[in-house]
Amino acid sequence: MSRQRSMEAIQASEYVTIGELVRLTGTRYSTLKFYTEEGFLPFEQEERNLTRRYRREQTVERIAYLKTLRGEGKTIPQIREILLAEKNPAGDQEV
Repeated sequence: MSRQRSMEAIQASEYVTIGELVRLTGTRYSTLKFYTEEGFLPFEQEERNLTRRYRREQTVERIAYLKTLRGEGKTIPQIREILLAEKNPAGDQEV
């Protein structure tokens, strides 16, 4: 069993794990895993141990944004459309 990093170490780190995101944001693990699988949370993955690494600052901001959208009553399909529109402001369809 691995030892958890201290909150100070997590907050100083450029990259964090999904478990550390749970601690930073108070968001359920299952929710973060769902957002990751839906493509809402970008990550990097090392081939050696297959651990997903998230850029701490960018991902915490994205989670806060997703919480805001959910708080406004937006559905997952609506959030997907909002994120796509922000990614492609000209309305270009991804291929």
